[in-house]
Amino acid sequence: MDLRYWLPRAAEVAERWGERFGSFAAHPSHRVDEADFAAAFERFAKRLEHNYPFFHPRYAGQMVKPPHPAALVGYLTAMRFNPNNHAYEGGPATNDMERECVAALAGMFGLPAHVGHLTSSGTIANLEALYVARQSHPGRGVAYSAQAHYTHSRMCHVLGVEGHAVAADAEGRMDPGALEELLRTGRVGTVVVTCGTTGLGAVDPVHEVLALARRYGARVHVDAAYGGFFALLAGDGERAAELGIDPLPWRAIAGCDSVTVDPHKHGLQPYGCGAVLFADPAIGRHFAHDSPYTYFTDAELHLGEISLECSRAGASAAALWLTLQLLPLTADGLGAGLAAGRRTALAWADLIEAGEELTLHRRPQLDIVTYFPAPGGGRPALSAIDAASERVLRAGMADERDPVYLSVLRVDAGDFARRHPGVRVDADGARVLRSVLIKPEAQAWLPRLHARVAELAAQAVAAAGPPAAPAAAPLAVPAGPPAAPLAVPTVPSSVPSPEESAR
Repeated sequence: MDLRYWLPRAAEVAERWGERFGSFAAHPSHRVDEADFAAAFERFAKRLEHNYPFFHPRYAGQMVKPPHPAALVGYLTAMRFNPNNHAYEGGPATNDMERECVAALAGMFGLPAHVGHLTSSGTIANLEALYVARQSHPGRGVAYSAQAHYTHSRMCHVLGVEGHAVAADAEGRMDPGALEELLRTGRVGTVVVTCGTTGLGAVDPVHEVLALARRYGARVHVDAAYGGFFALLAGDGERAAELGIDPLPWRAIAGCDSVTVDPHKHGLQPYGCGAVLFADPAIGRHFAHDSPYTYFTDAELHLGEISLECSRAGASAAALWLTLQLLPLTADGLGAGLAAGRRTALAWADLIEAGEELTLHRRPQLDIVTYFPAPGGGRPALSAIDAASERVLRAGMADERDPVYLSVLRVDAGDFARRHPGVRVDADGARVLRSVLIKPEAQAWLPRLHARVAELAAQAVAAAGPPAAPAAAPLAVPAGPPAAPLAVPTVPSSVPSPEESAR
């Protein structure tokens, strides 16, 4: 798609539509001088250069990438109308589009019946799900994996609900045995399972948890904010087998009470576009309210009547609707991009295991790969691993000629030693490198990406010198040496803030 052609067309849509209502003069208070705007725009464009190349496969850090061009065109076109999807009168066209998109998402998860809507973020989507959990089981708490997103503990605090962190296994998945011990107490009304943790991309055993929860009279909420669209691949038996995806957790979602998913991640949408779906349409009673100045047009159910949010951008629904017209929710539609990311993750894990410069932290369950430089000298210390990971991160970002952008994941000492019993525990934890292969373009770039990261890892280990004595303090972080020049844009060298904090 050529945006230089389609963006002017987006402007024309609203202009043509507006002509039918007659001309009028714009108020002078909103007029700006063209020269003034040109100068302001130049300053604006310059400010945007202080950014990271999220579009490029050499950015293999957080779960961030640009939206699909169709989503951009759909969003900007609808934004000229500026619809508000809180009520049907706020934007009839985009309200209808949102309902169709939500129905498609429910179909992806196999929900036989549903009620739901788009949200401004995954955090708000999970807040709504936990709000319904509280209303459904007053006085009972919420259980979630110790590896779950911090949203859940934070929102339990916001809602005044007791939160319970359940131990995870060595693969980062909720431990059903530990969960059952908690369920026996009768203190839990809802269990949150995660399909794609933001750290490791781990998938909780939804099918096992669902059976346990039902045995103890608890609800199940699925946080699939990151990994939800992998249901497209899990639902295709041949594709799931090829990609090593266990279909059982994904099939079990259809029997759960609620699910959240973020189209602004694998769904190719701009921020913010999350979604929450409930299997029981009757949960709308928990959101019941009235407003004397809204809901005056005929509608079976206004979207604002099943939401904690009020104003929501109808442009988000328009962008998602237009995208799904071109890339439908099938394994060969939108799922093709996810399959590429999954293949890349598996291939990179194999390269890491076959090489000597890096150690694989955990085999990827989706498209997130975790690894760390391999300091020599027998039993590497946690402090040495942490320092080497820091060197790789900063050296890769600071090299303007051949940059590579990674992220880090902090692992506590207990989890680290359980996964890598050969390490020497001399700290309370260590950072490992983490790459989210959310862009399908990473597949073709992988040989170059791996070679560059391995090179940086070797340099980081060499810079540390001989293994330190057990009591040595963590090493300082020197700058990485320059590499061969490449024609790439100059980018800032500061460490990017974690994407998860923007959920």
